[in-house]
Amino acid sequence: MDWNQLLNMQNELDRHIESEHGLQDADLVDKKILALLVELGELANETRCFKFWSKKAPSEQEVILEEYVDGIHFILSLGIDIGIRSIDEPEVLEEGDPTEEFLKVYSEVNRFSEERSIENLLTLFQQFLQLGRVLGFKSEDIFKSYLKKNEVNYQRQQEGY
Repeated sequence: MDWNQLLNMQNELDRHIESEHGLQDADLVDKKILALLVELGELANETRCFKFWSKKAPSEQEVILEEYVDGIHFILSLGIDIGIRSIDEPEVLEEGDPTEEFLKVYSEVNRFSEERSIENLLTLFQQFLQLGRVLGFKSEDIFKSYLKKNEVNYQRQQEGY
């Protein structure tokens, strides 16, 4: 997967949003970290992987993928903010427990929040991709969904979202 294509698209979207809202000189890292945490919660809620008390099934895979891609947007955006200019395909496993993988991602977000290094961001990215794999997503699924959501994000900006 060419993550650099998505990184470039995210950079364009970020610049557009910053221009539209007069945020070119704003430090948005804290807001993006919080947004990522919120998106992770929304994603977990759609998977229902932690809801041991409920018999309700998870949301449709397409809904879960859309929530997942929201996280990709924020992780790439954070990477851009700290100076990442390219991302190689990280190695991820096919197996894991969704609840454990969510907790690992939360831990990596907190680690990045405390020390905003490229190394920590790349570890967060790898862990997030691991979560995606455990949720059943292939790189191609993520790529297509990212493109679709990127268009939606531009449309929302045009509509004053």
